[in-house]
Amino acid sequence: MRPIQMVDLKQQYRKIKEEVDAAVINVLESSAFINGPQVQSFATALAQYNGVQHVIPCANGTDALQISMMALGLQPGDEVITPSFTYIATTEVIALLRLTPVFVDVDPQTFCMDAAALQKAITPKTKAIVPVHLYGQAANMEEILKIAEAHNLFVIEDNAQAIGSDYYFSDGTTKKTGSLGTCSGTSFFPSKNLGCYGDGGAILTNDDALAAQLRMVANHGQSKRYYHDVVGCNSRLDTIQAAILEIKLRYLDSYIDARRKVADGYDAAFAGHPKITTPFRAPYCKHVFHQYTLLLEGVDRNGLVDHLASQGIPSMIYYPVPAHRQQMFASFGADATNLPVTDWLTERVVSLPIHTEMEEGQLQYITKSVLDYIR
Repeated sequence: MRPIQMVDLKQQYRKIKEEVDAAVINVLESSAFINGPQVQSFATALAQYNGVQHVIPCANGTDALQISMMALGLQPGDEVITPSFTYIATTEVIALLRLTPVFVDVDPQTFCMDAAALQKAITPKTKAIVPVHLYGQAANMEEILKIAEAHNLFVIEDNAQAIGSDYYFSDGTTKKTGSLGTCSGTSFFPSKNLGCYGDGGAILTNDDALAAQLRMVANHGQSKRYYHDVVGCNSRLDTIQAAILEIKLRYLDSYIDARRKVADGYDAAFAGHPKITTPFRAPYCKHVFHQYTLLLEGVDRNGLVDHLASQGIPSMIYYPVPAHRQQMFASFGADATNLPVTDWLTERVVSLPIHTEMEEGQLQYITKSVLDYIR
């Protein structure tokens, strides 16, 4: 049995090695390292896959969110509502731009933004909502979009963990996550379902005017070279990474299927255990399992993590300290925010290895090791 990884990128690469190597060599020989044709080619392919009009590649997922907020014209003091149970990148860009983060609780089943909590958090200062599609599952976007429309608010999807997920509306319409809001940001960090071999990100939108503004902000605030209309930044997707991503995009659906198969195996192994709750699969979306996260009750979580490590099995706690408990948000009085579900989850969640190259023997070894500890 191969050593177990949280994400086995080496084995995944070996299966597409010839395609990837040829694409990288092509970029090297062309020497078009910045904004080479592969960048636009990938952007076009991703737009088609996601069913959007515009994809603006950028340097990483954090930049994607920051650029979105800048292009939408959010001003210091404007309130942006977001869950606290997320990676810090979602929330830090709000503070970086001197906006005001307003943290809301999450649904205890999906771990995504609770629509009722969102409704209660809206004030006259609210300008935008940032729902996070966490662990590969979509937030309840139909309800969130209704609330946003009623209050004339921007919706910036954080789609870094759920690219490729389908969202099913009650009228029978199906759309990809990342195509639902005003715009969306995604990350191509190597461990993501669609990951490159370095850093990378993109912003997606169907709004023509916003797309032009996004491109300008991402390119030093210029629409014409050396003429800078707004304050921007320098955020580009590397040509080599774009070439790799265009290849991997062709495999994304099969990668998702492989992850879901692993999740099915975990579900079956842990079914009915009184101390283990397996990931909920909301009926309104297709869970793409960026992470496979258990909810534990009456279990020494740190003891389990140590036990698995002793058996050569990695595991992770995403996220042990939610944003509203982080020191960086103390000046906003965030630590006084009452988010009982978020606090409850941070004490109970643990994520197991899941990736496209998982072998049946590895899966059985992991589940047995978990169940040996949790009796």
